[in-house]
Amino acid sequence: MNDVVLRLSGIDPQSELAKVIAKRADIFELTEKTHDAALRPSDPGGLSHAMRAAIACRIASLNDDAAFRDHFGAMLDQAAPDETERQVSDLDFRASDPRISALIRHADLVAANPRAASGRDIELLRQAGIVEADVVRLSELVAFVSYQIRVVAGLRLMRQSA
Repeated sequence: MNDVVLRLSGIDPQSELAKVIAKRADIFELTEKTHDAALRPSDPGGLSHAMRAAIACRIASLNDDAAFRDHFGAMLDQAAPDETERQVSDLDFRASDPRISALIRHADLVAANPRAASGRDIELLRQAGIVEADVVRLSELVAFVSYQIRVVAGLRLMRQSA
């Protein structure tokens, strides 16, 4: 139980719930691999490892999840962020750079209210100079971190009711 999802869910490795979860170890292994690919890919493109961790911190904050905020904050620290990348993790930060502002706006929108996102929002990213491959990278990151937080929330509920 070394992976992020199980560690942050707080499930005792010796518990009955852990034994049940172990039967689906393949899902957790794939989730851990996706975590690494989304946050620390070998080719980060136009979204540095620090920027990815900062955006993940924002998403954790939007979900009021301190454990994930700490986890992604540690990743941000390890990535040696510049001042702007560090500020992106702060929900109160308002970027003056149009590219950074567009990244923040889109990540916040999709993480907090995905139904409100439309093709126009993708166009706003392009207008800010974000290339297609980075639009995809950002979308993958936001989707994965949101998924990961929801899985852990469900496991925490299961742990509490076990």
